[in-house]
Amino acid sequence: MKTKEALYQKIARTITEQIQNDTLQQGDKLPSIRSAQKLYNVSLNTVKLAYLELESHSLIEPRPKSGYFVSQTAQRKRALPTITRITTSAKEETPQDLIDKVFGTIAKEDVTQFALGIPGKNFLPLAKLNKAIVKAVKDRNDSGTSYEPVQGNEHLRREIAKWAMVLEGKITEDDLVITSGAINAIYNGLMAVTKPGDAVAVETPAYFGVLQAIQLLGLRIIEVPTHPVLGVDLDALKKILPEVAACCFVTNFNNPMGFQMPDENKKELVRLITHYNVPLIEDDLYGNLFFGAERPKPCKYYDEAGLVMWCGSVSKTMAPGYRVGWIAPGQFKDKIIRQKIGQTVCSPSLFSDVVAHFLEYGRYDHHLRTFRHKMYANYLQIQRAVEAYFPDNTKVSQPKGGFMLWLELDKRICTEDLYDQAIKQKVNFAPGRMFSQYNQYNNCMRLNYAMEWTDRVENDLKLLGQLVKNSI
Repeated sequence: MKTKEALYQKIARTITEQIQNDTLQQGDKLPSIRSAQKLYNVSLNTVKLAYLELESHSLIEPRPKSGYFVSQTAQRKRALPTITRITTSAKEETPQDLIDKVFGTIAKEDVTQFALGIPGKNFLPLAKLNKAIVKAVKDRNDSGTSYEPVQGNEHLRREIAKWAMVLEGKITEDDLVITSGAINAIYNGLMAVTKPGDAVAVETPAYFGVLQAIQLLGLRIIEVPTHPVLGVDLDALKKILPEVAACCFVTNFNNPMGFQMPDENKKELVRLITHYNVPLIEDDLYGNLFFGAERPKPCKYYDEAGLVMWCGSVSKTMAPGYRVGWIAPGQFKDKIIRQKIGQTVCSPSLFSDVVAHFLEYGRYDHHLRTFRHKMYANYLQIQRAVEAYFPDNTKVSQPKGGFMLWLELDKRICTEDLYDQAIKQKVNFAPGRMFSQYNQYNNCMRLNYAMEWTDRVENDLKLLGQLVKNSI
């Protein structure tokens, strides 16, 4: 296996160098998979892995019935977003009113939803989910009215443990607790290891839901500088670890930046938290929405001390409204279960049955393959649209998965004011101010691209770009 990985990486590196030195230019066609197999004298699978690796870095793109081509985003013209460093004099200023304003549009079907991190209905397996609900009702002699075990539906926990192949058997059904979505898993993880007044380390920018959860528990937030490609600055984290009670990070396809922390950085992160005995609440909500050849490992894979609490759900991939999530809490499992008794007691049984059914019969994996393909196609579309319609000095993130794009605009732009202009024209987005406890990222925005790509979507991005240009 190692030899094959080395071969596909070598081929990918060779083609990358050809793109970087203009031997291969934008729009050039690559050899077909069979031609490349003969050219490099390797297996078809090795070539496929090499091309998937290049796709994950947005260097090449497949075109139906035509083959692979050097992508439009191969030679990036846009700089990456700035790494923010918080000054000690910065004052907290929670953007709750702004968050409420943006969430107020969640049910408005006439608004183009670039704002909220929810996949469009056409991306979800609605018909199959409906059939699975009917089957779940028929299969249960109580029609789903009885309480589940507090730890969660046994069938679902067993299927999650079997399905989580990326952890290579390191968790069992007994290691998992079912929660009401991933944010509930994170909230419970925080409750289990902190007390009011404690400090929690997060990325910056960070998902506003996590910031709210931390503040609701009466905890202090320490925002850690974050690289848009590599993730959390581990040197900066090391300096503050002795003063924090917990870390709460997204290591795979962070929201809003979309970065994928390299495996070596994950290993070092786990080493650091183990050394300082600081729990890590790992939000791996987007881990299955990878653009590359394989699903990236979470930090939980490297955890030997039981300090990493691995959180996930199907909210971003299959059924947002089901609120089915989970946590593998390591050494804090008993406390999490006791907390759940005092909160929700149990999870809705029918939704647990449906998700377990999807996992058991491979329907979820099939859906994810289709979902990832659509996400990657949309990523290329939105990158192209930003390149075409937004000012030249716009800085753009380079996500390796998920469905969020982070833009840093001219410093003269206030995206909160821009939001008010856009919503009047039935277009929204998430202003950057929402992603920090401090008054910063005012010239940034997050765009969701998990939607059907239509002429209206294209035109609304053009409209946003024009509003930005008019504000300079």
